[in-house]
Amino acid sequence: MTPEDIKLILSAIAGIALSIALIVRGRLHPFVGLLCGAFTVGVLAGMPLNDTGKAVEKGAGTILGGTGLVVALGLGLGAMLQLSKGAAGLARAALGVSGVRGAPWASLFTALLIGLPLFFETGLVLLLPIVASAAAALPKGLDDDDSKLRLMLPALAGLTVVHALVPPHPGPLLAVNALGANLGLTLAYGLLVGIPTAIIAGPVLARFTARGVKLSPPLLAPRTIDIATPSIGRALAVVLLPVVLIGAGQAVVLAPPSLADRLAWLRWMGDPVIALLLANLCALPLLFGRRLGERHIQELIWAEAMAPAGGILLAIGAGGALKQVLVTAGLSDMLVRLAGGGAISPLLLAWGIAVCIRLATGSATVATITTAGVMTGLVAHSGVAPEWVVLAIGAGSVFFSHVNDPGFWLVKSYLGTDMPGTFRTWSIMETVVAVVGLLLVLVGSSLF
Repeated sequence: MTPEDIKLILSAIAGIALSIALIVRGRLHPFVGLLCGAFTVGVLAGMPLNDTGKAVEKGAGTILGGTGLVVALGLGLGAMLQLSKGAAGLARAALGVSGVRGAPWASLFTALLIGLPLFFETGLVLLLPIVASAAAALPKGLDDDDSKLRLMLPALAGLTVVHALVPPHPGPLLAVNALGANLGLTLAYGLLVGIPTAIIAGPVLARFTARGVKLSPPLLAPRTIDIATPSIGRALAVVLLPVVLIGAGQAVVLAPPSLADRLAWLRWMGDPVIALLLANLCALPLLFGRRLGERHIQELIWAEAMAPAGGILLAIGAGGALKQVLVTAGLSDMLVRLAGGGAISPLLLAWGIAVCIRLATGSATVATITTAGVMTGLVAHSGVAPEWVVLAIGAGSVFFSHVNDPGFWLVKSYLGTDMPGTFRTWSIMETVVAVVGLLLVLVGSSLF
């Protein structure tokens, strides 16, 4: 390692540390903190200020151009499922079929299903209050805090796993695009790794972490519209439509050329933006029926969807800016040199970088964006399948959620846990997802 490499590493550490201090101590929005960190890295690494500014603009523009529509459309779909009580109907149906003994498993698989097309925070707002209500209605003798948490924590595990590992969530989708991975294979591998990971981190782990944790009444509750709850079939169609379209579009690639040409329209519909747009358009009549034309309903739907979009998109854009400065400063090339001799697995390196950025910034999506950006050269050089690198990054991106993660405070508010209880349940669960996910990625990459 040369003195220039050491200087670059120290510059990256200083920039990320400044971001942490500004976000956690200074209470600044991640957008501002990450931008300050990006400029700090550029200055300390010896980049001209003009070049640093161009790298910031390029990184933010590239990321927002690729993922902004996906995030906004995902939030719109989530708002409609929430306001119409469609997601609530799905959750209650699953919990009703399972019975008390199978309720934690129903909670897990409902979260995996509902979370497929939705941003994590959206899925959390949709599902956790419903599961909490089901937990509050447990039969007498099974309504203690331990039993309630054993019902709610699996839902969090399911949402976390699909958020980190399964496209079309923004993080995995961005990594797929950055690393040139196959979307269909990443989706298949993500489910292959994600389902056992969610089982271990959800119903199994909750048996141990929920013990002795005390709950207070939750602070937050979702908004709804006073309309008839849509049928289970309609809500299920809305949830699955974007996933089916994306999967069908990827399947066309594997078809014989003559058939693929005739099905080109299906591949077009399988683009994540098109798939989510179609899902939004279909969701309006399916979930709201004749009342979708009422002005106050339309205004509420899009207000619920777009209000959080600004903060999310700005944070993602700033994460892209930090990533681009690191790449322009030479971090990606340095990683290629260090790992070129085979001293460390690219999968382990990708996971470790994502863990560091996750701990620093508190954002799984920012960790994924930044790591995927600095790993592009190494993936091309090493020959490792980019689909597995995407999943290794996704696993590392959820490691140990703590106070600089907005999700930490959302979970605390919805669960009704205190600070120690949130660390003991949510933070440990996230860490188990990260570690088990990595182990399964390493096993899977050696078999496929």
